[in-house]
Amino acid sequence: INLIGGVAIGFFSGQGDFTYIMNTYAISTVGDGLMSQIPALLISVATGMIVTRSASQENLNTDVIKQFTSQPTVLIIAGLALPGLMVIGFPKPQLLAISAFLLITGIILLRNAKDAEKLGVVDDLPEVTEEVTSEVSFYKNLDNIYGLLTVDPISIRVGYSLLPLVDEASGGSFLDRVVMLRKQFADTMGMVIPPLRISDGGELNPNQYEIKLRGETVAAGDVLVDHYLGLAPNDLLDSNEIDGIETVDPAFGMPAKWISDDKRVKAETAGYTLIDPTSVIITHLSEIARIHAYELLSRQEVKRMLDNLKKYNEDIVSDTVPSVITLTNLQRVLRALLREGIPILDLEIILETLADYAPVVKDNDMLVEYVRQALKRTITHYYSEAGQLKVIGLDNGIEEIIIKNLKKIEGGAYLNLEPDVIQRIMESTKQQIDKVGKLVQSPIILTSPFVRVYFKKLLDQFYPDITVLSLNDLDADVHIQALGNITI
Repeated sequence: INLIGGVAIGFFSGQGDFTYIMNTYAISTVGDGLMSQIPALLISVATGMIVTRSASQENLNTDVIKQFTSQPTVLIIAGLALPGLMVIGFPKPQLLAISAFLLITGIILLRNAKDAEKLGVVDDLPEVTEEVTSEVSFYKNLDNIYGLLTVDPISIRVGYSLLPLVDEASGGSFLDRVVMLRKQFADTMGMVIPPLRISDGGELNPNQYEIKLRGETVAAGDVLVDHYLGLAPNDLLDSNEIDGIETVDPAFGMPAKWISDDKRVKAETAGYTLIDPTSVIITHLSEIARIHAYELLSRQEVKRMLDNLKKYNEDIVSDTVPSVITLTNLQRVLRALLREGIPILDLEIILETLADYAPVVKDNDMLVEYVRQALKRTITHYYSEAGQLKVIGLDNGIEEIIIKNLKKIEGGAYLNLEPDVIQRIMESTKQQIDKVGKLVQSPIILTSPFVRVYFKKLLDQFYPDITVLSLNDLDADVHIQALGNITI
């Protein structure tokens, strides 16, 4: 526009011949373009630097100073290039001042960098020992220090004789079995076991392994790689028909024998159940994960479960968390269920129940009881066998004592019983548990809905593995058979 308009105006106003007018306005147009476009380019670059620094955690001043001072060579090149802009008409004093500033700054920074490099050279120093070098490297790589602060949710360490079981290169199938365990656990309990870290334990016995939670050992066992763990029927427990090494099943504490491969067929014929070494460790790991599932359920895992549920029912998640119940309280409810072995697979019905009761019920224990009632079909199926449930009842007199001795506090209540009363209740409980121990593998105590949670907390101090259910936990179709009654 400037070129065509200028030529037309100059030609019609008689400023000279066409060649003179064309030459004059062509030079003016190019000069004006450079004078206007170069500043525009610089402004665009500066704006782009500001816009694209969103990933930085520092402020703009810090980023600009850090980036300009980290490359002194760039400053020197820019200082040498700036005087060239005087050719197209840029003001000379300002360009020369800026050019001199960039050159001086770049030279100073370059010299400082070379001096620092000389100070960091250790080739001319006396021989540096390996210990000093390791110490310097340790302090230089600060990220390695923070890596030491992480604690694995669950891990397993094995002795060197068990390494072939966990090494895929040696034909071990342990890792594949762990993957299967995580899938099965998610399908039955409704939560995913965190990734398992496997390492060798140099200080362990060659045939020993240990399972850790949060860096602390919670279980250990011994496995013979070239043997099978033989579990005998009750009528063969004291039999010496099959030669083997007497031991105890690490997962359940049952008496067993390590039987060599050459006696495998004979043992199976005699009625023994044989378990390979990898299955022994996996079974023990599965049992530990089940018992401590509530400890493994992190807040991050709860968030993942909610994100997964959003794919199918976004409304229930958005309407409940965090508007009705916070993520922290939801984690507490889910942990309370897992602590008593209740699957949390149906997260949708759990959220719907909490959405109904959480606005008016502030006692977390009572919220758990309401959720258990909503999961009664799951609970009944989990504990019943062939539609029957064999239980030990709790006498009404004990329930009345528990109710009278409840102390209300903000956000809940606690049981305040005299020590002699607790002792009598526990003695009666032990008698009934021992009585039905030969009839059922895992005794179940049945109470009224209001008393259940408080009796369970009392019982956990003495018998944490005993299941306590309430009538509201059970489906109406189940047949209840009372094998005893706890009285004082």
